[in-house]
Amino acid sequence: MSLVERVLAGDRLALARLLSQIENEETTGLDDLAALYPHTGDAHLVGVTGAPGTGKSTLVNKLVMHMRQEGEEGGDADTMIAVVAVDPSSPFTGGAILGDRIRMRDLAGDPCVFIRSMASRGALGGLARATAGVVQALDAAGFDVIMIETVGAGQAEVDIARTAHTTVVITAPGMGDEVQAIKAGILEIADILVVNKADIPGADNTLRALRATLEMAKPERYVPSLPQQGDASIERGEEADSWETPVMATVATEGEGVAELIQAIEDHRRYLQASGEWTIRERGRIRSEMEGLLRDTLAARFLERQPDGRFEEALEKVLTRSLSPRQAILSILDGEDR
Repeated sequence: MSLVERVLAGDRLALARLLSQIENEETTGLDDLAALYPHTGDAHLVGVTGAPGTGKSTLVNKLVMHMRQEGEEGGDADTMIAVVAVDPSSPFTGGAILGDRIRMRDLAGDPCVFIRSMASRGALGGLARATAGVVQALDAAGFDVIMIETVGAGQAEVDIARTAHTTVVITAPGMGDEVQAIKAGILEIADILVVNKADIPGADNTLRALRATLEMAKPERYVPSLPQQGDASIERGEEADSWETPVMATVATEGEGVAELIQAIEDHRRYLQASGEWTIRERGRIRSEMEGLLRDTLAARFLERQPDGRFEEALEKVLTRSLSPRQAILSILDGEDR
């Protein structure tokens, strides 16, 4: 029985092995991922991002617990949930603590929950380079909801909006005012805005400020790559209302507001499917991934085909200030000496 067949059959050990191969960019793992790709496209991808210290991991833990409890109490008891938690890598050692599992230990032992911690490995934007591949493997493995928790770097985590269908942005009182929220791009990428730790002083002010700022800004919904106009197959539903980003309060440690947040996530999924936005975002997500792979692949192949040392020669010219970086690259591409 092949690794692909074992993953499709629900073998968790095989899935973990495949995810490791994908993270390490092993050829066998990437080939197996390609074989699994026709089985993807059904999972609801929920991104959870925000600054460090806002309680993202704790809130994800409570969200998954409540989702599973709701299933046991009358919902779909077989709902399968995966969590991909991206931790920052040290710029010096390259290592990562991968400590999110500590905060999610309440989920241990649930056969319908799978947690995968992965290091960013120097990638910017809050995700790792292999995140998209890991998510695809989990999708093919039959998980209904995949939660993607970003690094928590602060003001540069817009990549999650290109990866997830629903983006939940977490903030907390004392983490900055509404101007900071605008700087961080929260109003553009947030489908749901959450003020966690709402039991500490200043929470009401934070909620009011964010709601007022949202009301004034009325931002256009962030879509990574808009489709060509006139493509009838991906037009938005004419009868669907536009999505109004809710600002919600939670206390993750106590489970307060978690049920309401789950309902908001489900409401957004229904909105995406009813309005046609799901297809638009899926197209933009895949386009963004393909463009990133194209850039990385072309750059790698180009450097491999420069055995004459022209790149290093151009690098020396840039270091001595005889060429600018742009001039150096153009000279390499044009095959000219500048």
